[in-house]
Amino acid sequence: MGTSKAMLKSIRSEIHSNMRENGYTLSKLSELSGVNPGHLSEILNSNPPRAITIGQLDAMAMVFGQPPGWLYELYPEECISEDRISRPRLVPYLVRCAELGRQDCIEAVVSKLLEKPKSVSILFTVAEELFQNGKKASSVPFYQFVIETEKDSHSELFVISQYRLFRAVQGANAEDNWKAIIRFEPYRNRLSENLQLDALLQLANACYTLQKWKDVEKYADELRTLAIAVYQDQLRKKDIGKTEERLDTERHLVVYYGQSSLLKGIALTMQEEYEEAEKHVHEYTDLSWFELLDEIGYKEVKKFNVWGRANLYGLGLKKGNLNLLSEYVDFLTEHPNEILPGMLTIIEAANQHGFCIDELLDHFSAHLSSFHDHQNPINLSQNFHFWDQKSEYDFRKGRTSQAIDELLLCLDFSDKMAYYHGFKRCITKFWKHLPHASNEQKDRYQAILEGRV
Repeated sequence: MGTSKAMLKSIRSEIHSNMRENGYTLSKLSELSGVNPGHLSEILNSNPPRAITIGQLDAMAMVFGQPPGWLYELYPEECISEDRISRPRLVPYLVRCAELGRQDCIEAVVSKLLEKPKSVSILFTVAEELFQNGKKASSVPFYQFVIETEKDSHSELFVISQYRLFRAVQGANAEDNWKAIIRFEPYRNRLSENLQLDALLQLANACYTLQKWKDVEKYADELRTLAIAVYQDQLRKKDIGKTEERLDTERHLVVYYGQSSLLKGIALTMQEEYEEAEKHVHEYTDLSWFELLDEIGYKEVKKFNVWGRANLYGLGLKKGNLNLLSEYVDFLTEHPNEILPGMLTIIEAANQHGFCIDELLDHFSAHLSSFHDHQNPINLSQNFHFWDQKSEYDFRKGRTSQAIDELLLCLDFSDKMAYYHGFKRCITKFWKHLPHASNEQKDRYQAILEGRV
Protein backbone atom coordinates (compact mmCIF):
# COMPACT_ATOMS: atom_id res chain seq x y z
CA MET A 1 0.00 0.00 0.00
CA GLY A 2 1.46 3.39 -0.99
CA THR A 3 1.83 6.30 1.42
CA SER A 4 -0.07 9.48 0.47
CA LYS A 5 1.80 12.63 -0.51
CA ALA A 6 0.33 14.47 2.54
CA MET A 7 1.76 11.82 4.83
CA LEU A 8 5.23 12.36 3.36
CA LYS A 9 5.13 16.14 3.88
CA SER A 10 7.88 17.31 6.19
CA ILE A 11 9.90 20.44 6.80
CA ARG A 12 12.81 19.07 4.79
CA SER A 13 10.70 17.90 1.85
CA GLU A 14 9.07 21.34 1.69
CA ILE A 15 12.45 23.11 1.78
CA HIS A 16 13.79 20.85 -1.00
CA SER A 17 10.62 21.49 -3.03
CA ASN A 18 10.97 25.27 -2.68
CA MET A 19 14.66 25.08 -3.56
CA ARG A 20 13.78 23.28 -6.81
CA GLU A 21 10.99 25.73 -7.64
CA ASN A 22 13.32 28.70 -7.14
CA GLY A 23 16.36 27.06 -8.70
CA TYR A 24 18.47 27.49 -5.54
CA THR A 25 21.52 25.45 -4.77
CA LEU A 26 22.52 24.69 -1.21
CA SER A 27 25.15 27.44 -1.29
CA LYS A 28 22.67 29.96 -2.75
CA LEU A 29 20.11 29.19 -0.05
CA SER A 30 22.83 29.52 2.58
CA GLU A 31 23.86 32.89 1.17
CA LEU A 32 20.29 34.26 1.04
CA SER A 33 19.14 32.90 4.41
CA GLY A 34 22.30 33.49 6.40
CA VAL A 35 22.30 29.90 7.62
CA ASN A 36 25.80 28.42 7.90
CA PRO A 37 26.39 26.22 4.78
CA GLY A 38 27.72 23.32 6.84
CA HIS A 39 24.74 23.48 9.19
CA LEU A 40 22.34 23.76 6.24
CA SER A 41 23.84 20.65 4.64
CA GLU A 42 23.49 18.72 7.90
CA ILE A 43 19.88 19.92 8.27
CA LEU A 44 18.86 18.81 4.79
CA ASN A 45 21.13 15.86 3.95
CA SER A 46 22.48 14.17 7.08
CA ASN A 47 20.98 10.97 8.46
CA PRO A 48 19.82 11.55 11.11
CA PRO A 49 19.47 15.21 10.15
CA ARG A 50 20.62 18.12 12.24
CA ALA A 51 17.65 19.83 13.95
CA ILE A 52 16.59 23.16 12.48
CA THR A 53 16.02 26.18 14.74
CA ILE A 54 12.87 28.27 14.44
CA GLY A 55 15.02 31.26 13.49
CA GLN A 56 16.53 29.30 10.59
CA LEU A 57 13.09 28.19 9.44
CA ASP A 58 11.84 31.80 9.54
CA ALA A 59 14.88 32.92 7.53
CA MET A 60 14.17 30.33 4.80
CA ALA A 61 10.48 31.29 4.75
CA MET A 62 11.53 34.85 3.91
CA VAL A 63 13.88 33.65 1.16
CA PHE A 64 11.11 31.57 -0.44
CA GLY A 65 8.50 34.35 -0.08
CA GLN A 66 6.42 32.28 2.29
CA PRO A 67 4.22 33.87 5.01
CA PRO A 68 5.39 34.16 8.65
CA GLY A 69 4.74 30.90 10.48
CA TRP A 70 5.46 28.76 7.41
CA LEU A 71 5.56 25.04 8.29
CA TYR A 72 5.08 25.81 12.01
CA GLU A 73 2.58 22.95 12.28
CA LEU A 74 5.39 20.53 11.35
CA TYR A 75 8.02 22.02 13.66
CA PRO A 76 7.19 20.09 16.87
CA GLU A 77 8.98 17.04 15.40
CA GLU A 78 12.19 19.07 15.74
CA CYS A 79 11.59 19.54 19.47
CA ILE A 80 9.67 16.60 20.87
CA SER A 81 10.31 12.89 20.63
CA GLU A 82 9.04 10.03 22.75
CA ASP A 83 12.03 10.07 25.07
CA ARG A 84 13.10 13.72 25.20
CA ILE A 85 12.10 17.36 24.79
CA SER A 86 14.50 19.98 23.43
CA ARG A 87 13.93 23.06 25.59
CA PRO A 88 16.38 25.26 23.56
CA ARG A 89 14.29 24.71 20.42
CA LEU A 90 10.82 24.45 21.97
CA VAL A 91 10.84 27.70 23.96
CA PRO A 92 11.69 30.00 20.99
CA TYR A 93 9.16 28.09 18.87
CA LEU A 94 6.31 28.64 21.34
CA VAL A 95 7.29 32.28 21.78
CA ARG A 96 7.11 32.79 18.01
CA CYS A 97 3.77 30.93 17.83
CA ALA A 98 2.38 33.30 20.45
CA GLU A 99 3.73 36.35 18.63
CA LEU A 100 2.16 35.19 15.36
CA GLY A 101 -1.11 34.02 16.91
CA ARG A 102 -0.59 30.37 15.93
CA GLN A 103 -2.92 29.07 18.63
CA ASP A 104 -3.34 25.79 16.72
CA CYS A 105 0.36 25.02 17.10
CA ILE A 106 0.42 26.06 20.75
CA GLU A 107 -2.51 23.83 21.64
CA ALA A 108 -1.00 20.86 19.82
CA VAL A 109 2.32 21.19 21.67
CA VAL A 110 0.78 21.92 25.06
CA SER A 111 -1.39 18.80 24.87
CA LYS A 112 1.82 16.78 24.46
CA LEU A 113 3.66 18.66 27.19
CA LEU A 114 0.89 18.24 29.73
CA GLU A 115 1.45 14.48 29.53
CA LYS A 116 4.88 15.16 31.05
CA PRO A 117 4.33 17.13 34.32
CA LYS A 118 7.98 18.16 34.67
CA SER A 119 7.74 20.05 31.39
CA VAL A 120 5.51 22.68 33.03
CA SER A 121 8.70 24.71 33.57
CA ILE A 122 8.97 25.08 29.78
CA LEU A 123 5.55 26.73 29.63
CA PHE A 124 6.57 29.01 32.50
CA THR A 125 9.77 30.00 30.68
CA VAL A 126 7.77 30.87 27.55
CA ALA A 127 5.32 32.94 29.60
CA GLU A 128 8.15 34.81 31.34
CA GLU A 129 9.90 35.62 28.07
CA LEU A 130 6.70 37.02 26.58
CA PHE A 131 5.86 38.95 29.75
CA GLN A 132 9.32 40.49 30.10
CA ASN A 133 9.28 41.51 26.42
CA GLY A 134 6.08 43.47 26.94
CA LYS A 135 3.77 40.90 25.32
CA LYS A 136 1.63 40.49 28.42
CA ALA A 137 -1.58 39.45 26.64
CA SER A 138 0.29 36.68 24.80
CA SER A 139 1.77 35.43 28.08
CA VAL A 140 -1.64 34.90 29.71
CA PRO A 141 -2.50 31.45 28.24
CA PHE A 142 0.91 30.07 29.23
CA TYR A 143 0.58 31.26 32.83
CA GLN A 144 -2.89 29.73 32.88
CA PHE A 145 -1.45 26.41 31.65
CA VAL A 146 1.09 26.50 34.49
CA ILE A 147 -1.59 27.24 37.10
CA GLU A 148 -3.83 24.46 35.81
CA THR A 149 -0.98 21.93 35.66
CA GLU A 150 1.09 22.70 38.76
CA LYS A 151 -0.35 20.70 41.66
CA ASP A 152 1.54 22.49 44.43
CA SER A 153 -0.08 25.89 45.05
CA HIS A 154 2.95 26.92 47.13
CA SER A 155 5.46 26.24 44.36
CA GLU A 156 7.38 29.20 42.99
CA LEU A 157 6.13 28.60 39.43
CA PHE A 158 2.49 28.52 40.56
CA VAL A 159 2.68 31.63 42.75
CA ILE A 160 4.65 33.74 40.26
CA SER A 161 2.23 32.68 37.51
CA GLN A 162 -0.69 33.88 39.65
CA TYR A 163 1.09 37.21 40.13
CA ARG A 164 2.02 37.66 36.47
CA LEU A 165 -1.55 36.80 35.46
CA PHE A 166 -2.81 39.50 37.83
CA ARG A 167 -0.40 42.03 36.29
CA ALA A 168 -1.12 40.98 32.71
CA VAL A 169 -4.88 41.55 32.86
CA GLN A 170 -4.76 44.90 34.70
CA GLY A 171 -6.16 47.65 32.51
CA ALA A 172 -9.05 50.04 32.06
CA ASN A 173 -11.80 47.45 32.63
CA ALA A 174 -12.94 47.80 36.23
CA GLU A 175 -14.76 44.45 36.36
CA ASP A 176 -11.72 42.56 35.03
CA ASN A 177 -9.49 44.37 37.52
CA TRP A 178 -11.67 43.38 40.47
CA LYS A 179 -11.81 39.75 39.32
CA ALA A 180 -8.02 39.77 38.99
CA ILE A 181 -7.63 41.14 42.53
CA ILE A 182 -9.90 38.47 44.00
CA ARG A 183 -8.09 35.70 42.10
CA PHE A 184 -4.59 36.78 43.08
CA GLU A 185 -5.11 38.14 46.60
CA PRO A 186 -4.79 34.79 48.47
CA TYR A 187 -1.32 34.19 47.02
CA ARG A 188 0.32 37.57 47.65
CA ASN A 189 2.14 36.53 50.82
CA ARG A 190 3.68 33.46 49.15
CA LEU A 191 5.81 35.58 46.83
CA SER A 192 9.42 36.40 47.54
CA GLU A 193 9.89 39.76 49.25
CA ASN A 194 11.03 41.58 46.11
CA LEU A 195 7.97 40.49 44.11
CA GLN A 196 5.70 40.97 47.13
CA LEU A 197 6.66 44.66 47.28
CA ASP A 198 5.60 45.08 43.66
CA ALA A 199 2.47 43.00 44.16
CA LEU A 200 1.20 44.95 47.17
CA LEU A 201 1.75 48.25 45.38
CA GLN A 202 -0.15 46.97 42.34
CA LEU A 203 -3.00 45.65 44.51
CA ALA A 204 -3.30 49.01 46.29
CA ASN A 205 -3.26 50.91 42.98
CA ALA A 206 -5.89 48.59 41.47
CA CYS A 207 -8.18 49.14 44.48
CA TYR A 208 -7.55 52.89 44.18
CA THR A 209 -8.99 52.90 40.65
CA LEU A 210 -12.05 51.05 41.99
CA GLN A 211 -12.41 53.44 44.97
CA LYS A 212 -12.29 50.55 47.43
CA TRP A 213 -10.71 52.63 50.15
CA LYS A 214 -10.66 50.04 52.94
CA ASP A 215 -8.82 47.65 50.62
CA VAL A 216 -6.39 50.42 49.65
CA GLU A 217 -5.70 50.93 53.36
CA LYS A 218 -5.15 47.21 53.92
CA TYR A 219 -2.62 46.79 51.13
CA ALA A 220 -0.92 50.10 51.94
CA ASP A 221 -0.44 48.94 55.55
CA GLU A 222 0.99 45.61 54.37
CA LEU A 223 3.28 47.41 51.93
CA ARG A 224 4.56 49.74 54.64
CA THR A 225 5.31 46.87 57.03
CA LEU A 226 7.18 44.92 54.35
CA ALA A 227 9.05 47.98 53.02
CA ILE A 228 10.32 48.81 56.52
CA ALA A 229 11.44 45.20 57.10
CA VAL A 230 13.28 45.07 53.76
CA TYR A 231 14.83 48.50 54.38
CA GLN A 232 16.17 47.42 57.77
CA ASP A 233 17.52 44.21 56.25
CA GLN A 234 19.27 46.19 53.49
CA LEU A 235 20.85 48.49 56.08
CA ARG A 236 22.06 45.44 58.04
CA LYS A 237 23.62 43.93 54.90
CA LYS A 238 25.30 47.25 54.14
CA ASP A 239 26.76 47.37 57.67
CA ILE A 240 28.30 43.90 57.36
CA GLY A 241 29.61 44.55 53.85
CA LYS A 242 27.17 42.42 51.82
CA THR A 243 26.80 45.12 49.17
CA GLU A 244 26.78 42.57 46.35
CA GLU A 245 23.29 41.35 47.36
CA ARG A 246 21.29 43.85 45.33
CA LEU A 247 17.54 44.15 45.90
CA ASP A 248 15.80 43.03 42.70
CA THR A 249 12.59 45.08 42.45
CA GLU A 250 10.85 47.01 39.69
CA ARG A 251 11.12 50.28 41.60
CA HIS A 252 13.56 51.80 44.08
CA LEU A 253 12.90 50.72 47.67
CA VAL A 254 12.01 54.29 48.66
CA VAL A 255 9.08 54.14 46.23
CA TYR A 256 7.41 51.30 48.12
CA TYR A 257 7.80 53.04 51.46
CA GLY A 258 6.62 56.38 50.07
CA GLN A 259 3.69 54.89 48.16
CA SER A 260 2.49 53.05 51.26
CA SER A 261 2.08 56.39 53.05
CA LEU A 262 0.73 58.16 49.96
CA LEU A 263 -1.96 55.56 49.29
CA LYS A 264 -2.90 55.35 52.97
CA GLY A 265 -3.26 59.13 53.03
CA ILE A 266 -5.46 59.15 49.93
CA ALA A 267 -7.69 56.37 51.30
CA LEU A 268 -8.17 58.23 54.59
CA THR A 269 -8.82 61.52 52.78
CA MET A 270 -11.54 59.92 50.66
CA GLN A 271 -13.16 58.68 53.88
CA GLU A 272 -12.96 62.26 55.23
CA GLU A 273 -10.51 61.30 57.98
CA TYR A 274 -8.47 64.41 57.27
CA GLU A 275 -6.44 64.72 60.47
CA GLU A 276 -5.23 61.13 60.27
CA ALA A 277 -4.55 61.48 56.54
CA GLU A 278 -2.38 64.54 57.14
CA LYS A 279 0.01 62.53 59.35
CA HIS A 280 0.69 60.15 56.45
CA VAL A 281 1.12 62.99 53.96
CA HIS A 282 3.82 64.54 56.14
CA GLU A 283 5.59 61.16 56.23
CA TYR A 284 6.25 61.04 52.48
CA THR A 285 6.63 64.78 51.89
CA ASP A 286 10.15 64.64 53.34
CA LEU A 287 12.01 61.37 52.71
CA SER A 288 15.48 62.92 52.75
CA TRP A 289 16.33 60.77 55.80
CA PHE A 290 16.01 57.59 53.73
CA GLU A 291 19.41 55.91 53.34
CA LEU A 292 20.57 53.77 50.39
CA LEU A 293 19.55 56.46 47.89
CA ASP A 294 21.21 56.54 44.48
CA GLU A 295 20.47 58.99 41.64
CA ILE A 296 17.13 57.32 40.91
CA GLY A 297 16.25 57.28 44.60
CA TYR A 298 16.88 61.02 44.98
CA LYS A 299 14.62 61.71 41.98
CA GLU A 300 11.86 59.62 43.57
CA VAL A 301 12.22 61.53 46.85
CA LYS A 302 11.73 64.80 44.94
CA LYS A 303 8.54 63.41 43.35
CA PHE A 304 7.14 62.51 46.75
CA ASN A 305 7.90 66.02 47.96
CA VAL A 306 5.85 67.47 45.09
CA TRP A 307 2.96 65.06 45.69
CA GLY A 308 3.06 65.69 49.42
CA ARG A 309 2.90 69.48 49.01
CA ALA A 310 0.01 69.08 46.56
CA ASN A 311 -1.90 66.81 48.91
CA LEU A 312 -1.36 69.10 51.90
CA TYR A 313 -2.96 71.91 49.89
CA GLY A 314 -5.78 69.54 48.96
CA LEU A 315 -6.38 68.51 52.57
CA GLY A 316 -6.48 72.15 53.63
CA LEU A 317 -9.12 72.92 51.02
CA LYS A 318 -11.21 69.91 51.96
CA LYS A 319 -11.14 71.10 55.55
CA GLY A 320 -12.54 74.41 54.28
CA ASN A 321 -9.40 76.59 54.30
CA LEU A 322 -10.09 78.62 51.13
CA ASN A 323 -7.13 80.92 51.80
CA LEU A 324 -4.92 78.16 50.34
CA LEU A 325 -6.60 78.23 46.92
CA SER A 326 -4.48 80.89 45.19
CA GLU A 327 -1.29 79.33 46.56
CA TYR A 328 -2.44 75.92 45.31
CA VAL A 329 -3.16 77.33 41.85
CA ASP A 330 0.38 78.74 41.66
CA PHE A 331 1.70 75.33 42.66
CA LEU A 332 -0.32 73.55 39.93
CA THR A 333 0.86 76.06 37.33
CA GLU A 334 4.47 75.23 38.26
CA HIS A 335 3.73 71.47 38.18
CA PRO A 336 1.40 70.80 35.19
CA ASN A 337 1.53 67.01 35.75
CA GLU A 338 -0.40 67.63 38.97
CA ILE A 339 -3.25 69.54 37.31
CA LEU A 340 -5.56 66.53 36.80
CA PRO A 341 -5.46 65.20 40.39
CA GLY A 342 -5.23 68.78 41.70
CA MET A 343 -8.33 69.96 39.86
CA LEU A 344 -10.20 66.88 41.01
CA THR A 345 -9.35 67.77 44.62
CA ILE A 346 -10.30 71.42 44.13
CA ILE A 347 -13.64 70.70 42.50
CA GLU A 348 -14.49 68.13 45.22
CA ALA A 349 -13.76 70.80 47.82
CA ALA A 350 -15.80 73.36 45.86
CA ASN A 351 -18.81 71.03 45.80
CA GLN A 352 -18.33 70.15 49.46
CA HIS A 353 -18.06 73.75 50.73
CA GLY A 354 -20.05 75.57 48.02
CA PHE A 355 -17.40 77.99 46.79
CA CYS A 356 -16.93 79.26 43.22
CA ILE A 357 -14.01 78.19 41.00
CA ASP A 358 -15.23 79.52 37.63
CA GLU A 359 -12.10 81.62 37.06
CA LEU A 360 -9.90 78.68 37.94
CA LEU A 361 -11.74 76.41 35.50
CA ASP A 362 -11.18 79.02 32.77
CA HIS A 363 -7.51 79.31 33.76
CA PHE A 364 -6.93 75.57 33.23
CA SER A 365 -9.44 75.10 30.38
CA ALA A 366 -6.77 73.97 27.88
CA HIS A 367 -5.64 71.23 30.28
CA LEU A 368 -9.21 70.24 31.12
CA SER A 369 -10.09 69.65 27.47
CA SER A 370 -7.21 67.17 27.08
CA PHE A 371 -7.89 65.10 30.22
CA HIS A 372 -9.94 62.50 28.35
CA ASP A 373 -6.89 61.52 26.26
CA HIS A 374 -5.30 59.66 29.19
CA GLN A 375 -5.18 55.85 28.89
CA ASN A 376 -3.47 54.99 32.18
CA PRO A 377 -6.01 53.25 34.49
CA ILE A 378 -5.30 55.63 37.39
CA ASN A 379 -5.61 58.68 35.11
CA LEU A 380 -8.81 57.26 33.63
CA SER A 381 -10.23 56.86 37.13
CA GLN A 382 -9.26 60.43 38.06
CA ASN A 383 -10.65 61.56 34.72
CA PHE A 384 -14.04 59.96 35.33
CA HIS A 385 -14.32 61.39 38.83
CA PHE A 386 -13.24 64.88 37.73
CA TRP A 387 -15.98 65.13 35.10
CA ASP A 388 -18.48 63.58 37.50
CA GLN A 389 -17.66 66.32 40.03
CA LYS A 390 -17.62 68.94 37.27
CA SER A 391 -21.18 67.99 36.26
CA GLU A 392 -22.24 68.30 39.92
CA TYR A 393 -20.62 71.73 40.04
CA ASP A 394 -22.37 72.93 36.87
CA PHE A 395 -25.75 71.58 37.97
CA ARG A 396 -25.31 73.58 41.18
CA LYS A 397 -24.41 76.67 39.14
CA GLY A 398 -27.51 76.27 36.95
CA ARG A 399 -25.51 75.39 33.82
CA THR A 400 -27.77 72.41 33.17
CA SER A 401 -27.06 71.74 29.51
CA GLN A 402 -23.29 71.84 30.06
CA ALA A 403 -23.67 69.60 33.11
CA ILE A 404 -25.63 67.02 31.11
CA ASP A 405 -22.90 66.99 28.43
CA GLU A 406 -20.34 66.28 31.15
CA LEU A 407 -22.58 63.62 32.65
CA LEU A 408 -22.77 61.89 29.26
CA LEU A 409 -18.98 62.05 29.01
CA CYS A 410 -18.82 60.26 32.39
CA LEU A 411 -21.35 57.70 31.21
CA ASP A 412 -19.20 56.98 28.18
CA PHE A 413 -16.07 56.69 30.36
CA SER A 414 -17.73 54.35 32.85
CA ASP A 415 -19.01 52.16 30.00
CA LYS A 416 -15.56 51.85 28.43
CA MET A 417 -14.01 51.14 31.86
CA ALA A 418 -16.77 48.63 32.76
CA TYR A 419 -17.13 50.69 35.94
CA TYR A 420 -20.68 49.59 36.72
CA HIS A 421 -21.09 51.52 39.95
CA GLY A 422 -20.23 54.73 38.11
CA PHE A 423 -22.38 53.71 35.13
CA LYS A 424 -25.45 53.26 37.35
CA ARG A 425 -24.76 56.60 39.07
CA CYS A 426 -24.66 58.37 35.71
CA ILE A 427 -27.88 56.75 34.50
CA THR A 428 -29.67 57.70 37.72
CA LYS A 429 -28.47 61.31 37.46
CA PHE A 430 -29.40 61.51 33.75
CA TRP A 431 -32.96 60.39 34.42
CA LYS A 432 -33.20 62.91 37.25
CA HIS A 433 -32.38 65.71 34.79
CA LEU A 434 -34.11 64.14 31.75
CA PRO A 435 -36.72 66.92 31.37
CA HIS A 436 -33.87 69.39 30.72
CA ALA A 437 -31.99 67.23 28.19
CA SER A 438 -32.04 68.21 24.52
CA ASN A 439 -33.02 65.75 21.81
CA GLU A 440 -29.34 65.57 20.79
CA GLN A 441 -28.35 64.69 24.37
CA LYS A 442 -31.08 62.04 24.57
CA ASP A 443 -29.83 60.54 21.30
CA ARG A 444 -26.26 60.47 22.62
CA TYR A 445 -27.45 58.82 25.83
CA GLN A 446 -29.21 56.11 23.80
CA ALA A 447 -26.17 55.65 21.55
CA ILE A 448 -23.94 55.03 24.59
CA LEU A 449 -26.36 52.47 26.02
CA GLU A 450 -26.50 50.68 22.67
CA GLY A 451 -22.72 50.72 22.25
CA ARG A 452 -22.79 52.94 19.15
CA VAL A 453 -20.07 55.38 20.36
